[in-house]
Amino acid sequence: MVHYIQIHVRLFVFVTVLLCLLNLGCPVTAPAQTQRGPSDVVREFYKAMREHRFKDAWTLTIYKSAVETLTAEEMEDLRPDFEERAAKIPEQVEITGEQINGNVATVFVKVPNDVDATQTISEPVALFSSGNSWIIGTDENQATVKKVGRRYFLDAMIESHESDVEDFLKRMIAIEAAYSQQHDGMFGDLKALIDTGLTSHEVGENADGYHFHITVAKGGKSFIAGAEPIRYGHTGKRSFWMDQTGTLKKTDNGGKPMTGAEQGSKQ
Repeated sequence: MVHYIQIHVRLFVFVTVLLCLLNLGCPVTAPAQTQRGPSDVVREFYKAMREHRFKDAWTLTIYKSAVETLTAEEMEDLRPDFEERAAKIPEQVEITGEQINGNVATVFVKVPNDVDATQTISEPVALFSSGNSWIIGTDENQATVKKVGRRYFLDAMIESHESDVEDFLKRMIAIEAAYSQQHDGMFGDLKALIDTGLTSHEVGENADGYHFHITVAKGGKSFIAGAEPIRYGHTGKRSFWMDQTGTLKKTDNGGKPMTGAEQGSKQ
């Protein structure tokens, strides 16, 4: 009887093991996922940026809350800025070291020198651990980003666009002066400045999210330059106005062109 029971026990064990091997009869416990190290996260961030998977890249950073709810249209607005950042990333990202101290870490990445691209420097990338993940950035800066939320990149882009527009309009005085010297003291409109090579054709293609225009008075002795956001609240907020004397005004008037009569803020 005992021999009979032993035979059946052995048979049961054998069948059970066989079923497990075939994934037919017993639950399989998935191996616990290993936390990616700081260097792994940094490599994945740079890889995603180079592949223009921008939302995937920023999700690995403190800027996750700034991109996860952006619409497809808003991502397209931000794409030129993201692509510019991605273009600066070398094809092969070399990590030269990693330091971990509790829940914070620093990864050292070899990057081209801003002053001399033929030279490289070791740039530190800060990370902190949250839950079971390493996040690029610092806990303090993440709190700031979360307060602003989805407007973080959008507002930063608008600020950058408006600064670029203002700088361009200020340069326009020198550009018009050069044109005037070549054309008997007369100023030129935007097309004329582009045709003579004094400014880039990109300006005529609504660069920096703004529509630029120059109106030359009859006789060509004065001009008015202006710029308005292509998509108000997305590519910019303030409209700009400047005359041939260099008087520059800017105001948030809903994206409409300024006439010069508005008070605005003068420069």
